[in-house]
Formats: sequence, C-alpha cells, structure tokens
Amino acid sequence: MTTHAVESLFPRLEPLLSEVSKPVQYIGGEQNAVVKDWDAVQVRWCLMYPDAYEIGQPNQGVAILYEVLNEIDWILAERSYAVWPDLEAKLREHGIPQFTLETHRPVGAFDLLGFSLSTELGYTNLLNALDLAGIPLHSAERTEEHPIVLVGGHAAFNPEPLADFIDAAVLGDGEEASLRIADIVREWKAEGRPGGRDEVLLRLAATGGVYVPRFYDVDYLEDGRIRRVAPNRSGVPFRVTKHTLMDLNAWPYPKQPLVPLAETVHERYSVEIFRGCTRGCRFCQAGMITRPVRERSIETIGSMVEQGLRATGLEEVGLLSLSSADHTEIGEVAKQLADRYEDEFVSLSLPSTRVDAFNIDLANELSRNGRRSGLTFAPEGGSERMRRVINKTVDEDDLIRTVATAYKSGWRQVKLYFMCGLPTETDEDVLAIADLAKRVIDTGRAETGTRDIRCTVSIGGFVPKPHTPFQWAGQLDVETTDARLQKLKDAIRADKKYARAIGFRYHDGKPGLIEGLLSRGDRRVGRVIEAVWRDGGRFDGWSEHFSFDRWITCATRELAEFGIDTDWYTTRERDYDEVLPWDHLDSGLDREWLWEDWQDALDEIEVDDCRWTPCFDCGVCQQLDTEIQIGPTGKTLLPIPQVRPDLG
Repeated sequence: MTTHAVESLFPRLEPLLSEVSKPVQYIGGEQNAVVKDWDAVQVRWCLMYPDAYEIGQPNQGVAILYEVLNEIDWILAERSYAVWPDLEAKLREHGIPQFTLETHRPVGAFDLLGFSLSTELGYTNLLNALDLAGIPLHSAERTEEHPIVLVGGHAAFNPEPLADFIDAAVLGDGEEASLRIADIVREWKAEGRPGGRDEVLLRLAATGGVYVPRFYDVDYLEDGRIRRVAPNRSGVPFRVTKHTLMDLNAWPYPKQPLVPLAETVHERYSVEIFRGCTRGCRFCQAGMITRPVRERSIETIGSMVEQGLRATGLEEVGLLSLSSADHTEIGEVAKQLADRYEDEFVSLSLPSTRVDAFNIDLANELSRNGRRSGLTFAPEGGSERMRRVINKTVDEDDLIRTVATAYKSGWRQVKLYFMCGLPTETDEDVLAIADLAKRVIDTGRAETGTRDIRCTVSIGGFVPKPHTPFQWAGQLDVETTDARLQKLKDAIRADKKYARAIGFRYHDGKPGLIEGLLSRGDRRVGRVIEAVWRDGGRFDGWSEHFSFDRWITCATRELAEFGIDTDWYTTRERDYDEVLPWDHLDSGLDREWLWEDWQDALDEIEVDDCRWTPCFDCGVCQQLDTEIQIGPTGKTLLPIPQVRPDLG
C-alpha cells in the first residue's frame, strides 16, 4: 500500500514489446478505459483476471466491478491480466514487476489486489502474478507495504487450497461487497492504520461477509479428514455468508464497456438479463451458488442495450444468464430488440438454451438479421435415466420435436453438449449419446429432404463441485472416463451412415481430475499448487501448457506426509458426517437439503423449479433474507426510441 506517487513502468516495458507475441494486449488505451490521478484518491484497487487478456478482458465480473468502483470519486480501479511466458521471461530478466493496463503502475503498489476466479485451473497463474508483482507468496509474510490480496468469483466458494496465499475471499455478488471493503480500508488508512495489517483484516472479517483464512484453524482426524474449522480470534464469525445483490435494475452495469484493442474470445456487449437459477441441475455449481433468481426488467435491459451499443460501437448483444430463455419476458425482449435494431446490423445471441425453454419464434428473432448460426442445446446426460439423476428434466422426444422444427425452419447445424463421468453413470448411459445424435440426424434429413445436416456432440468431464448435491460424490477416474469416451467415439464412427454428419469433440479426463483435486481440496492442497508453480506450471487451463504428469508428481510428493493422495480428494465418495473444507462458508443452501437432493439423485427422483412451484426449502431465501424476483412486468422497451427510421 504505497502512500506516494507511483511512476509508470511503460518506459521500461515498451522496448520489450517488440520481442513478444501479441504486444497490443499489454499497451492499454482501450475505449472507455478510466485513468485517475493516483494522488487524488484514497483507496486504490487492482482487479486481476488470472488468464490471458483475450480470455479475461470480456469477463463480466471484472467489467462490472471496474465501473462500480471507478464511479466513486475517492476510489481508483485498474486492471491486470496474466502475461504470456515470453513476456514473463523478459519482465524477470529486466526486473519489471506485474503491471496494470491503464497506467502500467506496479500491481504491488495498490491497496487491494482482487482476483476474479472462474476456474480452479487458474490458481498457478495467481501465484505467478503475486511473485511477478514482488508480493510475498504467503500471506503471513506480507506487511502494510503490500496489497490486501482477495479472491472472488465462482471458484472462490472453496478458497481453502489458496488459504496460505490470499488474505481474504468474498463469496457471491461483488458490487456492494467491493464498496464496503473499500470503505473499511479507507477508514483504517484515515485513522493512521492502527493495528497494522491484522487490524484491517479483522475489521473485514467482522462484517461476516469476508473470509480471512488466517483467522481460522483447521484440525484433522488421524485418517486425514477434517475434524473442525473454527475461528482463532474473538469477533470472527464461525460461518461466513455470501453476498446477494437484490434489485438488479438498480445496478445496470456495465454502462460503458471497454472495447478491446486485441482480439478476445467474445467481442460483444453482454447484458446480464437475470442472475441466479433454480432449475436445480445437481451438477451445476453456478446455479446453486447464485440463488435466488433475480430478473432485470425489460425496460432496464432495453436501456442497457441502447447505452452499451452507443458507448462501444459493437455489433453483437449477448443476452446472458445461466438459462436466458427462462426470462419471463424473453420473447418480448428478443422481438422488441430485433425490431429496434433491424436495419442496424446488430445481432442478438443467447448462450446454450434448454430445450423446454426454447421455441423457434425466439430463435427467428435472434437471427432476423441473417446471422443464422448453429443451435446449441445441453441435454448433459445421454439417457433418460441419467437425466433424472442429474435433474436435467429434458425429454428426448421434446428435443427431437424442437430439432425437427429448427431444421424445417432453415437451420442445418445443431450442437449437443453432454458430460461424462456423472454419478451412477454406466457405459450404456454414455453410448446412448450416439443413439440420440443419430436420431437428430435422421430427423433433420427427414424434415429437409437433404443429407446436408450436421450435429456436433461436445463432451466435457464431470467434476463434483462444492455447494452442490454432488459435493459428496466420487469422481470418475481418468482411465474409465477415457475408455467410455473411446467407446462412444467408436460407436459414432462405426456407422458410415452417420460418421460424416456427426462431429465429436471431447477432452481427455486428465485436466478434469486436477480440477477436481483443486475444487474439493483443503489447505494441504496449497502445497501442491505451489510445487506445481515452482516447477513451471502456468496457464493450466490451456491444453498446450497443462502437464498432468507434473501435477501428479507434485501431489504425490507433497501429500505423502499426510497419508493421502490425489484419489483421496477426487474419486473417494464422502459420507454425510464428514466435515467438508467449505462447510464454514455459507452459500445459503441448507446442508441437509443438499444431502436429501443427493439421495434423490441416487433414487433417480426429479425436483421441479421453485420459480413455478411451492418452495422446496433449499434455505437461500430464508437464511439470507432474499426472495425470487421475476416478471412479467407487462412493460415494453419504450420510451427509448426505435433506432430504425420510420419508413412508413
């Protein structure tokens, strides 16, 4: 936490950029970027996404917090991203630390360094950024001169593997939480920093909404399981509660999205049309931890689209949520936006949609300007039995009827997403994916009278996640996962009638097993992460950089003294009585409800969506004093004027 003016590192950095790939990603200067006077503010945030610029720049969480913080006159917020290995080598050679994009100031000079974690495979990049910034890797070694290191995002709901490296974790929505944290730091600094670093962290922990690992001790049983996690300071709560932002209409961010200079994975203006999901898919951590459902009104969506397009000049609008077609007014939202921008060459897109929430009228509105791409659906499980287990209430006949209508309406490509390794899964459940894909092709050919029909089957490995009914499940081992996927591939390729029409994409089971180690790990796994990083681990979410052998070697060595191994964290099924590493972190979900839903999964019992049925007592609304907020509102996008000129 530097108190004096900090000079830009760019004069030292610029000569190096001609020697690395994609130098434009490091120069900053994007449209709508905010640059503030360092000395004119009281609290300085660095927001970091621990992956490459092309992945991190479109991240919605960082974009929202960037604007929310910078709207406050006494707060400054800048961004940083992971640097590629070629630039990392140059920075280390020339003694240049990790820098921000806006002003190229050293990350270590800020008051707060907040990491947004979307995936556990980014943990080694987090360690690398700390080291490049000159910040001690272990939180216990930091002083008042170093930033407070925080994490947030979905992968922060079990921060225990990172406990030695972070100062704090924030669960849930960050808008109000980040402002409250800034306010506490501001007061502490204004008072002359009494009590040093421990005092400001204690003030954060006392709010009940910021988890500070150093204030909790973990005791273990002889067999390696956790005996208990308990505070070691007075005034620190036994459980830390997630933040839930109610009334999204009052927080219409991002308003002025950054326009990237370098190519990114998504070049669109993204509007989150609602937050949360109560479909109850048992594998889906995002749906469980973001409850309850909170919709933005059609008026707010319309004004955000209009302002965002004007501020950016982008030509695609993504209507985002965990299940966007479930918005109670999605039909009117799509139709009225399509009407307004019909002659402006602005396209609308939804992420993959549920079959039972999709209709062709909606699809036609989304593709009205002629940009008709493939349709994506996610049955997740190959068989009806498997879909009952995971509570993915998608009927195969409904899928075929939807696909038939789509092909008849002019679509020629359908993508189906599945998972392999789900609890109770058999070879037959996975092979059912081939039968379903063949049925889709047959349907398309029958409806169109042509063989020019495609279906892409995309398969990901299932990873049990904290705060879900499957948090007790054993993960499928790598060998069985790969064997099942090979059988499926053979089943698709064996029939020449379908081989060319069905695309097949999958990843082997190795990265998923490491993700499983990290997602359900405890503090002992931190030693593995550090060992992997010291051995050169970087960008583990990228297949070309990921090394399974390195992870297994380090895990075997570092966990040996505890009498446990990788399988102990991954393929082992847990009992109800076992204390899980994240049990002291409250996502609002009642533990008993999660266990009962796990038992329902084993009994193949489905549960309805509580948006349209009586409450199932998951605990979120009662324990967090929240409620489901859905429409319809009966309103329209007006009074915002239509962009298309009146030709009548």
